[in-house]
Amino acid sequence: MKKIASIILALLMLSPAIWAKAGKREALGRPDLEAIAAASVDENSKFFYPRLLKAFMANDTTMTPEEFQYFYYGTMFQEDYDPYREAPNPALLQELLPVYAKEKRTRADREKMLDYALQVIDDNPVDLRQLTNRIYVYEQNRKYDLAKIWQFKLNHLLLVIAASGTGTDPDNAFIVVYPQHEYDFINLSKLTASSQSFVPPHFDYISVSGKKGAPEGFYFNIAELLNQYFIKHPSELHSKAEKE
Repeated sequence: MKKIASIILALLMLSPAIWAKAGKREALGRPDLEAIAAASVDENSKFFYPRLLKAFMANDTTMTPEEFQYFYYGTMFQEDYDPYREAPNPALLQELLPVYAKEKRTRADREKMLDYALQVIDDNPVDLRQLTNRIYVYEQNRKYDLAKIWQFKLNHLLLVIAASGTGTDPDNAFIVVYPQHEYDFINLSKLTASSQSFVPPHFDYISVSGKKGAPEGFYFNIAELLNQYFIKHPSELHSKAEKE
């Protein structure tokens, strides 16, 4: 995790000109959401979402960077997608809150963490926070092969987000599929998200701290996220229009 965090932090601190010169963004580039939407529901596509989901959930490292990109953003075009979905088993989450706050955790604590992480990932495979917890437990329990496999998966999801923009302005905003990923992406990059504000028409701006020379904040484009939410909750769109 330290290595990938250092890589992403370095990318976040680069100017757009240096990004282009270094060729970092071209590795994947901004996602073509229209193409991803079509491929994710096409049974004949190699990027058919159920096929990528099966590959992601397997204990191996065979997925390509492009497959990770189609998998991550393809999440938005699935029937059960809801960017504001509640995590499963809230009772277990409440039990875990004091465990998360501990500096040292017992094996029983870790097993409870893993149990919850697996439940959440089964419900939402791209939950960055619970993927991180899953890796942590594997490492602490000395299941290093499993830790490496799932760190590989988390690393590539983070790099997919990093490749979607620079975050320095609305035109180059990062694109995420869940609002929580704005905070997780920044925090996993060894920065600290300090505050959030909405910038019309469809951007979140996250102020950050924690590293000298880092930008004061980053922009996230949530246009498609909101579009998919209102498709599934049309009554809320009508309510929003009436208030405006």
